[in-house]
Amino acid sequence: MRKYLLLLLVVLTGMSFVGRLFYLQILDSDDNNLDNDNAIRKVFQYPKRGYIYDRNNTLLVANQPTYDIMVVPQEVEPLDTLLFCNLLKIDKPAFLKSLNRAKVYSPRLPSLFLSHVSKKDYAFLSEKLRNFKGFFIRKRSVRDYQTDIGANVLGYIAEVNPDNLSKDDYYKFGDLIGKLGVEKSYEKQLRGIKGVKYIQKDIYNRDIGPYKEGQFDTLPVPGKDIQITIDAELQAYGEQLMQNKMGGIVAIDPTTGELLSLVSAPSYNPGLLVGRDRSKNYTSLYQDSIHRPLFDKSLIRMHEPGSPFKTLVALTALQEDVISTKDVIYCNEKYVYGKRNRVMKCHCGGGYRNLYSAIATSCNSYFAMAFRNTIDQYDDASNGMDIWSNHIQSFGLGNFLGNDLSVGKKGSIPDGAYYDSWYPDFRWGATTVLSNAIGQGEILVTPIQLANMTAAIANRGYYYTPHIIKSIDGESIDDKFKLKKQTTINPMHFDPVIEGMHQVYTKGTANFLRVPGIEICGKTGTAENFTKINGVKTPLTDHSIFVAFAPKDNPKIAISVLVENGYYGARWAGRIASLMIEKYLKGEVTLKAMEQLVLNKSLEEEYLKPYSGKPFKINQ
Repeated sequence: MRKYLLLLLVVLTGMSFVGRLFYLQILDSDDNNLDNDNAIRKVFQYPKRGYIYDRNNTLLVANQPTYDIMVVPQEVEPLDTLLFCNLLKIDKPAFLKSLNRAKVYSPRLPSLFLSHVSKKDYAFLSEKLRNFKGFFIRKRSVRDYQTDIGANVLGYIAEVNPDNLSKDDYYKFGDLIGKLGVEKSYEKQLRGIKGVKYIQKDIYNRDIGPYKEGQFDTLPVPGKDIQITIDAELQAYGEQLMQNKMGGIVAIDPTTGELLSLVSAPSYNPGLLVGRDRSKNYTSLYQDSIHRPLFDKSLIRMHEPGSPFKTLVALTALQEDVISTKDVIYCNEKYVYGKRNRVMKCHCGGGYRNLYSAIATSCNSYFAMAFRNTIDQYDDASNGMDIWSNHIQSFGLGNFLGNDLSVGKKGSIPDGAYYDSWYPDFRWGATTVLSNAIGQGEILVTPIQLANMTAAIANRGYYYTPHIIKSIDGESIDDKFKLKKQTTINPMHFDPVIEGMHQVYTKGTANFLRVPGIEICGKTGTAENFTKINGVKTPLTDHSIFVAFAPKDNPKIAISVLVENGYYGARWAGRIASLMIEKYLKGEVTLKAMEQLVLNKSLEEEYLKPYSGKPFKINQ
């Protein structure tokens, strides 16, 4: 029995050795375990990041070479710190900070020590660094902006942060990643796939050649080029018109949902966020708390929509069959309502108003009536508000649009539950929330939502999800951007509202903004503007808002413009919208006097009022 036990022990021992050898030589020899081998150095080869083109194939973003100083902390030997710092043009605190950061990341893995070494310095340092063990130079590329526009559209790339590293193991310490705009939205397509080289080291930690003749090495896969929907020429013109102003412009092709322009003002040159000065420039932009250039006002600036919202109030009332084109009211420049005879002022000029003239002159009284009729036809105001809210939200308001942009806001469209919670001990009704009728109160939108709403009106009841991607390496875009999204409004109700918007230009509040040869439908808007000064709610100059589409039939552009502190809608937002529409449809601008008026106007004084420390009056 003992003989068999001894034999079994020998066999089991032999099998364990064979198994271990098999694991070490076969299973454990793949590239997934090479990271743990101290005798092998892993060197990443970074792919070319994809180029970005505009809708007309104008190159917007390319690449340029840059060089990084890398360090493997455990290989660093005692060195002349002063000499080393002088070579790299850094001080000792910066040296210690970078080295300690690398040690925290990994003592034995290469990590970034100093980024963006110039080509001139590279030639000099490549020879000198051989005297400093543990340091080497890595070549890669950074962005080369071929334009000085569209910073909010294009975005920027920067070093990964701990959150990026924890979410995606593709990235290593010191890697670059898209942080905003198209660079962020299409990061995976643009970045490509890193290649890897495994270098065998000897017992003295010297490189002796490729590991196993390079059989585990991989080549980098270049990122994909993408074409975006933005018209670079139109974008540049919009940014020019918004010089010395704050706000946003969003232009959409209603037939496709493609974004033609996405202006956030003030903007900045995207090239500022490339190179050694990137951090300093970013900090400067970030700390500008007055102009907030890093805040994309076209996508996340929430504001009251003002009078452009009246178009949806009218459409909802038509759908609910509580008004018709034959209905006429008399406006005496105020609307009195409620048990306490509250007053809503109106600036339409007074007189008899039907649907067409109410839109053209922006009559508050008419839309207060339309809103009340919509809610009051239901026994329960909360139920009526739910139905009204559902119609409004079908235009893409009050929720995320589902686009492919890197940032966004939902805005706010109140419903019955909203007011039930606000007035738990009060029987509220339409007159309680009447400010909704004129696009004020609890309603909040973003410029892109207003542009999308306008596109839905231009299309007589449907829209495509706004998007910025046109193609990826020539491939078709996601099918979700080709699906029509229907509103809850019957198409037959749009023509009278569109005619009213047309009359805004022919004989209404924007009659002086007409563009020769183009039939434009628009709507002016003014939104109240407040800020806190020394803890006191203080009124500032109203925001100027305008929405429009053109041509009236077969529209090719829908646009919204917000000019902060720009006073009434036609003053600045309306002028900018008309100029943008002419520029896009004609390729040139004939309204030279209007163009010069806009270009020469600065609202900087308006924006500095709250910070002047001096009493001021609203500029009327």
